[in-house]
Amino acid sequence: MNETRRVLIAADKFKGSLTAVQVAERVTAGLRRVVPDLSVEALPVADGGDGTVDAAVAAGFERREVRVAGPLGEEVTAAFALRGRTAVVEMAEASGLQRLPAGVFAPLTASTYGSGELLRAALDAGARTIVFGVGGSATTDGGAGMLSALGARFLTESGEPASPGGGGLAELARADLSGLDPRLSSVELVLASDVDNPLTGPKGAPAVYGPQKGASPDDVETLDAALAHFAKVLEAEAEAGPRAAEYAASPGAGAAGGIGYGALLLGARFRPGIEVMLDVLGFAPALERASLVITGEGSLDEQTLHGKAPAGVAAAARAAGKEVVAVCGRLALPTEALQRAGIRQAYPLTSVEPDVARCIAEAGPILEDVAERIARDRLV
Repeated sequence: MNETRRVLIAADKFKGSLTAVQVAERVTAGLRRVVPDLSVEALPVADGGDGTVDAAVAAGFERREVRVAGPLGEEVTAAFALRGRTAVVEMAEASGLQRLPAGVFAPLTASTYGSGELLRAALDAGARTIVFGVGGSATTDGGAGMLSALGARFLTESGEPASPGGGGLAELARADLSGLDPRLSSVELVLASDVDNPLTGPKGAPAVYGPQKGASPDDVETLDAALAHFAKVLEAEAEAGPRAAEYAASPGAGAAGGIGYGALLLGARFRPGIEVMLDVLGFAPALERASLVITGEGSLDEQTLHGKAPAGVAAAARAAGKEVVAVCGRLALPTEALQRAGIRQAYPLTSVEPDVARCIAEAGPILEDVAERIARDRLV
């Protein structure tokens, strides 16, 4: 073996089985079964969705916890990450699907209010740059709840606050953004997402992502009309004006049930989530030190190629001339597609254990076996 070999593990979570940190631990254990003194650096990654705060904490950020409103209004403990004046805020911590009781969906009423409270907590902690990772949401409210938590007012014809959730936006008569937290104007807010959908229409938040949040075809129609109405009302609002329509059509506006739209109204800059996170986590210097990069996620499929973490890691590594292989639970991409993405070879758990149910239940030990194979193929 070449003694200078140094492995960088930059993988995302295996959703429902292993966190990104656990993936790195298991891969390290498997590699070292074959090469006991192997130099391994772990940099768990995320693309802005659930697991983003955990990835930041693993990279040396401090975990901060705060009580905020969950998607149904109940109080939950949510976390953000802080290092110096940079905060990483994950909307799924407050408003994610995992915050709903098992089997319960609330497509018309779930609110992003708690995500706004998380942003406010980051401001209170002194953050001057906030990376706002969005994905995995239970909500389709266009970010109205988040904006409300930050000082905006959304009123009905009778002057009452509009009901929470995307459905409530249909009754909106007036929007007032003048009370937004003034600290927002002096903060760099980065909208980190792996999707570039607009707010409404056939590729908008309700049509594309509503069904996975429990929305029926009628609900999708209701939500799409309500969000279009929301944008129209905001056009008449002095603070937003013509930008309201422009932002509704912008890439990223439809992210996480339209919270991307709310973030753009706050002055956020949209960037692909994995690119932002690689910058924040210090990927470039870690990559420079590596001779082999191992990336991965639960399922390597067509979605992976469109802004998911492994594709971002592989693109950066390929640009630096580094060899990349991937681990995954399930592989649904042909070799040619993997290689076009910069991944030399993928090692699915199913190559060791054909039973998918066992792969999910015993992902950790099986991943160690997979990593052992990688070591034998690539490191000895």
